[in-house]
Amino acid sequence: MQQLASPPGFNHRLVAGRHSARFTPVTDSPAPAPLKYVMLGNDTASTAEKLAAYTGHVPWSYLAPHALTGSLYFVDPTLKLEDIGAAISANQTDRVQAWLKNGDLVQIEALHATQWKNSGTEFEALVVSPFVLCRPV
Repeated sequence: MQQLASPPGFNHRLVAGRHSARFTPVTDSPAPAPLKYVMLGNDTASTAEKLAAYTGHVPWSYLAPHALTGSLYFVDPTLKLEDIGAAISANQTDRVQAWLKNGDLVQIEALHATQWKNSGTEFEALVVSPFVLCRPV
């Protein structure tokens, strides 16, 4: 990542539009400091790093809206969320279909939601847009 130093008396603010970005000077900062800039869409993180960034422990209240939209899936405890997420992100439909067929990956239904609604159960979850993978911890 390239570091750019601000001109004396200026800091920069990234103003991002839908398809473009531009830098505008901001003079309300007393001291210039070197800033790091990353080009939009130039993400060098590996798939594993990206998946790790979107994994965490959450309560049912976080997952409930995803269950209502049909995008929430339960992952069998014998599998790693990251492995399922990597297969989804790489569009490995054969692997995903096999997990669905074997019951290792199950779409959350109303019965599950009712069971977990007031249980206080915490979940390990991974967002692989548009899907959310989870399992109770």
